[in-house]
Amino acid sequence: MSTKTVKSIRAVQTKGSPKAGKMAKWWIYHLLVGAFAVLMLYPVIWLIMSSFKPSASIFVTAKSLIPETWIWDNYSQGWEGIGGIGFNVFIKNTAVLVVLTMIGQVISSALIAFGFARLKFAGRGFWFALMMVTLMLPYEVVMIPQYIIFAKLDWLNSIKPLVIPAYFGHPFFIFLLVQFIRTIPRELDEAATIDGCGTFKIFYKIILPLITPAMATAAIFSFYWTWDSLLGPVLYLNSPSKYTVSMALNMFLSNETVSNWGAMFAMSAVSLIPVFIIFFMFQRYVVEGISTSGLKG
Repeated sequence: MSTKTVKSIRAVQTKGSPKAGKMAKWWIYHLLVGAFAVLMLYPVIWLIMSSFKPSASIFVTAKSLIPETWIWDNYSQGWEGIGGIGFNVFIKNTAVLVVLTMIGQVISSALIAFGFARLKFAGRGFWFALMMVTLMLPYEVVMIPQYIIFAKLDWLNSIKPLVIPAYFGHPFFIFLLVQFIRTIPRELDEAATIDGCGTFKIFYKIILPLITPAMATAAIFSFYWTWDSLLGPVLYLNSPSKYTVSMALNMFLSNETVSNWGAMFAMSAVSLIPVFIIFFMFQRYVVEGISTSGLKG
């Protein structure tokens, strides 16, 4: 074999190695991500498959993912609800609570964040630090004082204790929006001031349209947290007709009689549908809002 041929073969091997290495990395990356995705999704898949099993055999055949007998009645029984109240009532109650809470938290947090990020007032740093400290307080710390206050206001057995505090801002959303507003050049505010805009008009015309991704992120988080919330509704809602989805799911379990696990898992699967829809519709806003909120211009 001539020296020229050997050099040609080595040149081809050297040229092909980086491409082969990239392909190997691509396969390894996707295999690892796929395995991790299956691991994360397995509990959801198990939940959905269990919703088609008889209640008595769900935990007996827990190792078997596919049901031996598909029980579609679990969904009809679960949708009928408990105590004569259909599951659609619980979904409606939760939807009303979620919408009112989400609107209150997002709008009020945007206003407060604008004040911290753009306005100058005495003790601004102190009040911002005090607001951030409240993030470290567990809900159990303020639970009893809040309950006493709402009881004196005669707000028990209503959604007022769950909705009205949302219109005073949420610390995490305020922090998120403050970081986002700080990325907006102040020159825009100055130009708007020269054109005769006041403080509120600057917020409404300039800041609000630019912080839409961060507000969408806050709205999505608010939706998730309120939809899954159990402790707050348990504290303040006493009438079954006002129960939320999380409380209704808990009603399928009983310490005195046989728990209807099949119906509970079936309605748990149904309650996941709005969560998946919201996530896939607005996931780009979550990524965009979080990725740019930590930057400063």
